[in-house]
Amino acid sequence: MTVEADQVRVESRLAAGQVGFPDCSGALRPWGWGRARVVRGVAGALRPRRARCPRCLITHVLLPVMVLARRAYAVEVIGAALLARGDGSGHRAIGRQLELPAATVRGWLRVMADRLEATRLHLVRVARRAGVDRPVPKTLGCPWRDLLAALGAATAAVTGRFGGFGVLGPVTAWQLAAACSGGRLLAPGWPPRRAGAAGNTSCP
Repeated sequence: MTVEADQVRVESRLAAGQVGFPDCSGALRPWGWGRARVVRGVAGALRPRRARCPRCLITHVLLPVMVLARRAYAVEVIGAALLARGDGSGHRAIGRQLELPAATVRGWLRVMADRLEATRLHLVRVARRAGVDRPVPKTLGCPWRDLLAALGAATAAVTGRFGGFGVLGPVTAWQLAAACSGGRLLAPGWPPRRAGAAGNTSCP
């Protein structure tokens, strides 16, 4: 599950029973900690909180909104790579620009290339639910740019309704992407694929 980046606030909400479990009516409670890890783009070592639902006894790792599940880089770093791909750069050029291993960037791009349309549709639905009379972004002739346009629309809709500032400052588009995916933006099985969904993932 994705939670806010402010660990003090997370602890306070857990203690008060204010972190709901989406699969039942129980409220999550503190249940130890995950393994400490270094995430590039996040200051210091990250040790995510674990929590358990007292009703169904299922445990969750609570990921702060600035990271994705099983990724060693902050979502803003990954987002910068995806943004550069939308501008037409390849994985080697992106790696040099962001000082990242080219193989790592290539892995991110390959995963996202396989889910561009499904992710775009998910973000459009987020924008429609959060916004009032928000127009669907027009297609731009490139699936990567279409995805980024949908992310921009979702960000505008959410911040327009709930405000553009969170506990730690301005809400960014990539934080929204992490929150909307539950930290699974690049994880297997997300978002659920529609039957027959396919298409070209290259830019002209």
